[in-house]
Amino acid sequence: MTYSLKRTSMALDGWTLSALKELAKKWGVSKAEVMRRAVKQARETENREQNLPKPIEALDWLQNGGGLTVKEAEGFRKEVQAERQAKRYWWEA
Repeated sequence: MTYSLKRTSMALDGWTLSALKELAKKWGVSKAEVMRRAVKQARETENREQNLPKPIEALDWLQNGGGLTVKEAEGFRKEVQAERQAKRYWWEA
């Protein structure tokens, strides 16, 4: 991957600097690469969370069939019903 790098400076507390140094050593990369990876992961997490439905939207989706057609839902219900009726417990054998 080719990208241009820009120098910047920032003030970090002692714990953060120590953690940055430890991660860089553990991963075998520069401290700058640790920062790039951390920012990338934070951004991806934020984007993923933004695209998740709100709890009420998810509930509405489920109550409206969760993406199943009436025919698919009926077929699933019949499969589950048959599976439950066929199940034998040890005391019924």
